[in-house]
Amino acid sequence: MKYRIKDLREDNDLTQKQIAKEINVHQTTYSDYELENIQTPVDVLDKLADIYNTSIDYLVGRTNEIKPYPKG
Repeated sequence: MKYRIKDLREDNDLTQKQIAKEINVHQTTYSDYELENIQTPVDVLDKLADIYNTSIDYLVGRTNEIKPYPKG
């Protein structure tokens, strides 16, 4: 599974340290998420989807539609 979180972070001119702080993990842990050295927990994916205004499905490559789903 290829996560898109690195591309989104770079597209938004953010550092790993900034995102790690937002999702309350250490920078090295976040780096491991980007490198896919460890599995990104669903609650972290949920936070990242909110930060980047997209869906978890987009983050994990299940869809190419970047727009988030309507809130229900």
